[in-house]
Amino acid sequence: MKSQKITDNCEDYDEDYFERGLSSGKSGYDNYRWLPELTIKFAYKIIKKLNLREGDKVLDYGCAKGFLVKALRILDIDAYGCDISNYAIRNSDMEVREYCKLIRNKIPFADEFKWVIAKDVFEHLHEKELETILKNILKTNKNLFVIVPFGKNNKFIVPAYDLDITHKLAKPLDWWEKKFESCGWKVDKFSYLIDGMKDNWKKYSEGNGFFFLKKS
Repeated sequence: MKSQKITDNCEDYDEDYFERGLSSGKSGYDNYRWLPELTIKFAYKIIKKLNLREGDKVLDYGCAKGFLVKALRILDIDAYGCDISNYAIRNSDMEVREYCKLIRNKIPFADEFKWVIAKDVFEHLHEKELETILKNILKTNKNLFVIVPFGKNNKFIVPAYDLDITHKLAKPLDWWEKKFESCGWKVDKFSYLIDGMKDNWKKYSEGNGFFFLKKS
């Protein structure tokens, strides 16, 4: 498998990024922690939207500390996670640490998953990195659920997203559609809003995109 070349910026996602993001000027996070009420609700919505059944195998690509993996497992989904952040994986939730792995040069799982989930991940990549990752996911998986913030004139529609200095792609809907399609993915369904997901940004009605992608 071709190297994804995404390790060059992995140390950007360090302790300051997750625990002191606002004060350090690195991100919008402070004290990044397990919030069961919010995360389990979010996981339940994913299960419903992706028509998952008990025991289905899913991968959270960009899992950070593994909180979504934990929530999905509480709800009987066979969930795994991976991330490029050494800090996040080393400090991942103890209950799911064995299921979360560090991304080095490629996805650290050879398995086929019913769904791969990428929530607030792809905007952190350079365009060529994104293309490589999309093509590599496609080699072993047929379904990809992507949540990504939209931009206009290289600024995010939701202003808070501009606080994260690791964000690189502030792109509009049509750009993302073309990028997915050029990398072998078909947009099966799309929505700007899904109840129970990113509810705190609903006032920006076109600030986020929810893509349900299928292998072309």
